[in-house]
This record gives sequence, C-alpha cells and structure tokens, in this order.
Amino acid sequence: MSALLQDDAHATANPHLKSWLSTLAQARSDVSRCAMTAHSGRLTRAVGLVLEAVGLQLPVGSDCLIELPAGHPQRHAEAEVVGFAGDRLFLMPQTEVAGLVPGARVFPRSGAPGSGLAGEAHTKRLPVGEGMLGRVVDAVGRPLDGLGPLDISRKVPLSSPPINPLTRAPIDSVLDVGVRAINAMLTVGRGQRMGLFAGSGVGKSVLLGMMARYTSAEVIVVGLIGERGREVKDFIENTLGEEGLARSVVVAAPADNSPLLRLQGAAYATCLAEYFRDLGKDVLLIMDSLTRYAMAQREIALAVGEPPATKGYPPSVFAKLPALVERAGNGARDAEGRGGSITAFYTVLSEGDDQQDPIADSARAILDGHVVLSRTLAEAGHYPAIDIEASISRAMTALIPSTQFDTVRRFKQMLSRYQRNRDLISVGAYAPGHDLQLDQAIAMYPRIEAFLQQSMDERTDYAASIARMGKLFEAA
Repeated sequence: MSALLQDDAHATANPHLKSWLSTLAQARSDVSRCAMTAHSGRLTRAVGLVLEAVGLQLPVGSDCLIELPAGHPQRHAEAEVVGFAGDRLFLMPQTEVAGLVPGARVFPRSGAPGSGLAGEAHTKRLPVGEGMLGRVVDAVGRPLDGLGPLDISRKVPLSSPPINPLTRAPIDSVLDVGVRAINAMLTVGRGQRMGLFAGSGVGKSVLLGMMARYTSAEVIVVGLIGERGREVKDFIENTLGEEGLARSVVVAAPADNSPLLRLQGAAYATCLAEYFRDLGKDVLLIMDSLTRYAMAQREIALAVGEPPATKGYPPSVFAKLPALVERAGNGARDAEGRGGSITAFYTVLSEGDDQQDPIADSARAILDGHVVLSRTLAEAGHYPAIDIEASISRAMTALIPSTQFDTVRRFKQMLSRYQRNRDLISVGAYAPGHDLQLDQAIAMYPRIEAFLQQSMDERTDYAASIARMGKLFEAA
C-alpha cells in the first residue's frame, strides 16, 4: 500500500483508488487522535465519605481526578479507588469535595486531559532522599515548612515487598535512648519495635521528644498521624527542637486530613525509614499514633461496607497493623556484617486508660515490647510516668549480661513489694521488722523513685543509667 501512496501517477490514473486512500488516511488520523483522548468515567453517587463512579476499570489503590464545574477554584478533586462492586468503583476523596455534581467526569490520574497518557495504571511514588533531613512534609511529600522545594534524589513506591524473616539481622546491640528508666529497666535493642501505651495527657509527646533528641541514631523519622494541627507545630518547635529536627524528617498528616492521607502518612514515614535503613543507617522511627492509623482504616472500611467485628473495628484493621509494623526492624547484613536498622516506637492510645482496648491488645501482640504510661504517676508529678511493673522489653534478656538482669529483677522486686503494701505503709498499719524485704523496699523507695524520674532537659546515657542503678543496691 505504501508503494501505491508513492506512485502519484498510478493514483491519478485511478480516481477511485485515490478516494479510497484519502479516506483511509483520514481514518488513521482519527484513530491517532482517539488514542490521545483520555478515557473517563462518570460520577453516579456521593454518600458520606464514599463516591461511586462507572465507566472505568481501575485497580484498587489507583489515583483519580474528578472534574469540578466551571468557576470552581480548582479544576479537579483528588480521589483514590478503595473498592469496587461489579462495574462500580468506590472512590474516597483526598481533598475537599464541595462542588461535585452528578455525572462529573472521573479520570485516571495519569490519563487526565493534558497528561499525554490514556488510562495508564498509576503507581504511587513519593520522594525520598538525604535532602529531606530537617524538613517537614505532608502525606504526599509536599513541604509544609516554607523552606522551598525538596532536594530529593529519587522517588520510590509507597509499598514494599515483605522481608524474608530468615534474612533479617538479629537484635543484638543496645540502643541508647537517653532516658534512664528505659535504658536500665526496659533496655531497647537496635531494630526493636516498641509500643508506647498511654491515655491522653500523661506525657507521651514529651517522652517521644526526649527520645528523638537523645537517642543515638543517625536518622530520625517522625510520623505525626491524626494529631491536632496545633500539636504538630508544638511537637516540632518545642518538643523535638532544632537539635532533633536537624537529623529528622517529619511527616505530618493531622486529624483534619482525609483518612486516606492519614493512612498514607504512616506508610510514607515507614517508606522514608526503609530508604535510610537500606543506606546502612541506624534509623529511629517514631509514629504518633498507631491508634489514629487504625481509626483511619476503620473509617475507610466501614464507608465501603465492610462489617464491623471487634468494638466497631472491621477485620481489615487488624490485617493492616502487622503489615505496617513488620516493615520496621533490622534489614539484612552484608558480607562484612554491616547493615541498617529501624528501631520503632509506636504510640498506642488507651481509651479511658483501658489496656484491653482492641487496638492496644493487637499492638501488644505484634510488637517487641511495650512501655506503659500511668495516669496515677502523672497526676502525682512523676515524669516520665512509666509504669515499670506493667512494661516489658522482650529483647532485653538477649542484650544484657546476667548480672545486670539480676539487678533489674531485684529492682522490680523492691518496687513491687512497696507498691503492694503502699496503703498499709501510708496509714501506719505496718510495723517494721515483720518483713525484712519490705523493710528494705521502704528504705530504698525514695531512691528508687528519684531514679525513675527525669526532667525533659536531662540526658542520661546507657552506661550512666546502669551504673546509677547498681549504686542503689550498694547504698542499701
């Protein structure tokens, strides 16, 4: 056929052929233009948090743009596919949806008008890089600190394949967090995942800030998920401070963000920690809070029709938690025994100080230990308000020598014996001499209490913590 097109004399001599070739050329042009036209669907329903669209076939997790009417400040509203039923897609908006109209066109994000693509599947990739240290970003990687664009080296997918548990390096070295009670009584190892269980207003943010400033980690990644907007700024400026922020990346997805962005913020913070771990760095990941992450997933799951199971939480919530937590921890080591680590602290809100809350109970089962903050201690002015008797570090026995473990056990025995008899002692009903161990506990208690308390501006390293704990019994 190409030969016929090049043969002008032949085409001129055959007018019917010339007409047919012209029609064919026009058809090819039309087809070419159609290929560049964005495929779109239509919005058919909007109830609560969920939008429904027809006319598109997209995988769950794809980003979409919903056309807004003329005169609206923005051209499109952003949404994500969270489910489907038959030919209907369930979308959840990431931004404000005021102004949506029935029948509005819905485009795949990569196939929107002007993108030059036609319905290509979109894979979410977010910025990572050492240039992000000292910066504060939102759940999609946009700067919130007003310091200009990010100096990024690459973008990576938000999700990552699970690590083979047999290739993970063991937890075999102590991480100094700078907090005396944790260093001595709840020793944490590099690569350990710990939960910080607390109700509201008992000092968890202050404790997190102390660990962020004092922990001997090369990089700190902070995920502020579902917190009040005021607390985000307060944590960065007052709790974290300039010293902590200089080696940190902060991902903020406050409570007024959509549940999708709150979920994404937690995944993004973990993604950043994985990036630095893969560079061979020791990373401290602080996420405040794991409960808000679970609540965001609950909002999404209930909105798309998933039935509630335990106290209103659908089953998908309890599947999401271990999937997120298991991304932290040690990576594989190279031939020379070097490798990065992610030591993670997740705050877990205990509703009404109930340690049997379903999220608290689930988190306790999948984490490597838990630090419980007591409201009773906080109300008595004891800070950090760590309830040593209710807290545990599951990796501790593999990290410390037996002599130190014996000292820790004696310390707990003294503390527990005093607490069990506190009421009798307070009213003068106990007479010294009846229980020699209790007599020792009563004599030691003022020093025990002083040991467990620490001001937010005070740093005590691991060696000093152990030495001071040992002196308690020397004095006894």
